[in-house]
Amino acid sequence: MTKTLTLHRADTRGHADHGWLDTWHTFSFAEYHDPSRVHFGTLRVLNDDTVAPGMGFGTHPHDNMEIVSIPLEGDLEHKDSMGHVQVIHQGDVQVMSAGTGITHSERARDHDKPVRFLQIWVIPRERNVAPRYDQMTLPAGPDNALMTIISPDANDGGLWMHQDAWFQLGRFAGPERLTYAPRRPGNGVYAFLIEGDATIAGQDLHRRDGMGIEGEAAIDIRIGPKGGQLLLIDVPMALN
Repeated sequence: MTKTLTLHRADTRGHADHGWLDTWHTFSFAEYHDPSRVHFGTLRVLNDDTVAPGMGFGTHPHDNMEIVSIPLEGDLEHKDSMGHVQVIHQGDVQVMSAGTGITHSERARDHDKPVRFLQIWVIPRERNVAPRYDQMTLPAGPDNALMTIISPDANDGGLWMHQDAWFQLGRFAGPERLTYAPRRPGNGVYAFLIEGDATIAGQDLHRRDGMGIEGEAAIDIRIGPKGGQLLLIDVPMALN
């Protein structure tokens, strides 16, 4: 497979400020549409959301999508039609299989602090599964290594989803060099630099830059001198 890098600088993302919601879209979403940026393999949505204190998304439906939320700051309150009422804190990860259909709402729990979180959608390998919800609290960081937070296997050390996808999160206190190999033949890796500076597959990345990597058997990662936070999303490139 030919090596391909697809670079998405932070300031080229779609952007909307609704007052209660300031949101950046790596891929086409809502009113933002770019035919060259609809998805990366089965990775369909990567939204970088800031929700104003006490505000949020009213009850709305989803189906046939794997939905991941990663709070970066503040507390996100979740309610859904399965009966879950949960608060997701910074340092937590949430995964939800919409499957045959669910409704849910999300809001900033506190009335004096915003909540900032990543909302990520992955197209599942099978449709119309039973809806489900799960979340976990990550070990306190930084850990200066990549940690599996989501995979296809509940025994792989994190949460699981209905797709041959692996989410790796790295929190680094200082410079670090490491190598990542896609976990499944034919998968590509989308690197999203949450904080800091890094050089990945020879390309310099900065805060909130993203890059899709295809055809690379071993991805060289160099974290900058001030450390940072990196999310790798390892997904099938063929849509089901």
